[in-house]
Amino acid sequence: MSLVNPITTWYQTKFMNDLSSSRFRSVHVFSFLPHPLKNNKLPISYLSPNPTKKFISAILTKEQGSKSISQEEPTFDFNAYMFDKASSVNRALDNAVLLKEPLIIHESMRYSLLAGGKRVRPMLCIAACELVGGDESTAMPAACAVEMIHTMSLIHDDLPCMDNDDLRRGKPTNHKVFGENVAVLTGDALLSFAFEHMATATKGVSSDRMVRMVGELANCVGSEGLVAGQIVDIFSEGLPDVGLEHLEYIHIHKTAVLLEASVVLGAISGGANDEEIAKLRKFSRCIGLLFQVVDDILDVTKSSQELGKTAGKDLATDKMTYPKLLGIEKSREFAEKLNREAREQLAGFDPEKAAPLIALTNYIAYRNN
Repeated sequence: MSLVNPITTWYQTKFMNDLSSSRFRSVHVFSFLPHPLKNNKLPISYLSPNPTKKFISAILTKEQGSKSISQEEPTFDFNAYMFDKASSVNRALDNAVLLKEPLIIHESMRYSLLAGGKRVRPMLCIAACELVGGDESTAMPAACAVEMIHTMSLIHDDLPCMDNDDLRRGKPTNHKVFGENVAVLTGDALLSFAFEHMATATKGVSSDRMVRMVGELANCVGSEGLVAGQIVDIFSEGLPDVGLEHLEYIHIHKTAVLLEASVVLGAISGGANDEEIAKLRKFSRCIGLLFQVVDDILDVTKSSQELGKTAGKDLATDKMTYPKLLGIEKSREFAEKLNREAREQLAGFDPEKAAPLIALTNYIAYRNN
């Protein structure tokens, strides 16, 4: 079942009702956007935080017999962008973690780190850096660092003492291949190496910004970040009175903090000022929650083969999820709201430079695995 279809129908009706009213200028018709994976060349205006003005202009232009907005404006090729950035990240990860002694630990690190994945976090890091005037090479060590930490969290999540999963990214989980003891140490090695790599491989960033980046990354992974989300999640299983605030605490800390760190690290490395960092932090918190809401929906609507991991695990372990708390349709509406709020934080930036972040937000919202 597609995430966008019910919301699209609702927005189409609202659009037609509000088109002639004064209330229209406050409406954001985000679901008119083509699905980013079905039409990978989108006009930059369609990717801007408030496309309604451009949308009306396109209608008026068509009525006047002139060229349409999609013919006049440059397009953003999202699929090409995804392929290019994922390839760059994969090469950088491959070069960062080499096969050396002790062989088994480095083989294990490479097994999970290079197992595929969408590389959303590194892409967000690079896109945020480029948004504020930096370049890919400056952000790449930080992008690799967040992916190393993300991989660590997956390895540990999959352990029998945690979520006890056998499948990750369509392959046997790390402990199924290397054993539980090696899997634990692999996660430890990736965590520590993430900091080493970011600190030693980053070039062209001032020492004060580098210290700020290290602090940001450490905070996101520690007892008030990833660990906080994981521990509260564990002790919330089976509780009958878990509410929305409790659930959001879990997911802000377990999922959103690393997406937040990805964006903020990219912004800091690219030379962003404090106001820009604050806007991008709000943006990343929205997409962090959005990522988890969609993940929860997919867990109950997709198969293990489609997901590349075990489907229905949350239901089987009696975990509280957004569909369980709100229902599927309300969860989808919440996802659309988060998508809209995330996009609004990018309103003050150059639309062309913001296009990758807007497209990545849509990708998170409308993904199928």
